[in-house]
Amino acid sequence: MTVFLDTNVLVYAFDGSEPAKRARALALLEDEALDVVVSAQVLNEFYWTATRKLDPKVPEDVAQDVVRGLALGRVVPVDAALVEEAIALSRRHRLSLWDAGIVVAAQRAGCRELLTEDLTDGQAFGTVTVRDPFA
Repeated sequence: MTVFLDTNVLVYAFDGSEPAKRARALALLEDEALDVVVSAQVLNEFYWTATRKLDPKVPEDVAQDVVRGLALGRVVPVDAALVEEAIALSRRHRLSLWDAGIVVAAQRAGCRELLTEDLTDGQAFGTVTVRDPFA
């Protein structure tokens, strides 16, 4: 199954302060049945959050290696058209622009599921349904 991973899933894989969420995130990343898709936005957010916000911080070279590894898979680029679609979705559904960008990227990738804790579990945006893997 092809799924889109939001930043929080990747960050929890490195967050020792949330052991249950860490275990769940690692299980998702190790699940060979999942075809994982991310966006350039997710890669940027992961690097920044992991190296600046976690305690302890992920070393920059480790975080960069994670980004490189994810970049070997499917990565949705962020372009002007995606931003325009995200603005429209944000306005229509009263989402943050950042969350709307994730939804649009998941739609572009043809993903049926978006794994995130940042939106309401079960919420649908066209063909994409939000699933909170930590619920």
